[in-house]
Parts: sequence; C-alpha cells; structure tokens
Amino acid sequence: PGGWVVALVPAHAPDDRPTEIHVVASFKDVLALRPSAIAVDMPIGLPDAGPRACDVEVRRRLGARRSSVFPAPIRPVLAASTYDQALAIVRARDGRGISKQSFHLLPKIREIDDLITPGAQRTVVESHPELCFAAMTGAPCRHPKRTAAGRAERRLALLAVFPDADAQWAARHVGAKPDDVLDAYATAWTARRLAAGTAERVGLHRDARGLRMEIVF
Repeated sequence: PGGWVVALVPAHAPDDRPTEIHVVASFKDVLALRPSAIAVDMPIGLPDAGPRACDVEVRRRLGARRSSVFPAPIRPVLAASTYDQALAIVRARDGRGISKQSFHLLPKIREIDDLITPGAQRTVVESHPELCFAAMTGAPCRHPKRTAAGRAERRLALLAVFPDADAQWAARHVGAKPDDVLDAYATAWTARRLAAGTAERVGLHRDARGLRMEIVF
C-alpha cells in the first residue's frame, strides 16, 4: 500500500554480491535505482475491451494457482476516479464488472502507463511471480503462497538462485510484507533473465498505444 517493493539483484549469475530490498514510494523511484532490467508484477499494455490473451494463457499454465492472475483492466477504466465510475465504464464496454481489489490497483497501473513506451519495454516488462516460480521449479507451486507450506516452497526455490534471499525475507522492511519480498525476488529472477537475453514471453498482441500485452518470465 505504501509504494513498491523492489528486489535489486546482480544482473548475472553467478555473482556473490549481496541482493538488496528497497521499498520506494513511486515507480519513478524504481527507475531511479537504475537497474539494467525491470520485471514488474503489474499490467503493462491494456486492452480497449475484453481479456488479454496473455492473462488467459498464464492462467491455463498455472493450473491450481490460476486465481493469482487478475484480469488486466481495460484502458478506458484508467479515467475513473471512483469505484462506481470504474464499474459503469467496464459494464458499458464489456458487460462485466471490476473487483474492488482491481480498482485499488489502478493508481499503480496509471503510474507505469504514464512512464512506459514501446521502446522502454526492451528493459521494463510485466511479469507474474507465480509464473516465475513455476518456471524456476518446473511446475506451478503446490501450495497457496499465504500458507506456511506455500511460503516454504517459494523460499526454497529462491534460495537456489539467490542464496541470501532468506535473510532479506526474515528482515523487517517497513512497508513490505514477507510475501511481497518473495514476489519481488521472483520477478527479479525474470529481470535477470531479461538482461541475459534468456527470458521467455507469453502474448503477441499490442494495445492501442503500441505497448506489448505480454507476460515475461
């Protein structure tokens, strides 16, 4: 709620430099950290109506963890300043609703949308933590992340690539919950793959602004 949780990791493996966790107020502050690549758990590229093909495909790939993928909002809803306005816009365009959880993400989605360009997507991409964990381990996580078993499962996956992640997870970072730290490390794994040129992509379509509607892992 207070901003953005950022896991800053070495761009290449193996590298014994320590990882860092930052909690910053805005996406501009994320960019100010000057990472070589950024993978963010927030929609980039928004449809004018209907679902994005990348969301549908990632939900299919995640199986039991598919509910963790929220539908990206349609672009017209970014103009809404209240939940009732957002609901009216989505119903008029799509004949469906929008959850209050999705509505409360709109300010952060606007932050990115105001700053991102098609060219910037070379180094700033959308990712999804659960897809990252599935790619790391070869299968979707067996347990929900908010359970003790789910946290343990994800911590073990991260320790294989970021040996000092457990210490950061156990530390207190004002404004960040432990689950937020796990998710930040998962997307940092994708950012490192992006920097190395080995990242994989789901989705081929572009939105009205020319932004790729894709999820990278």
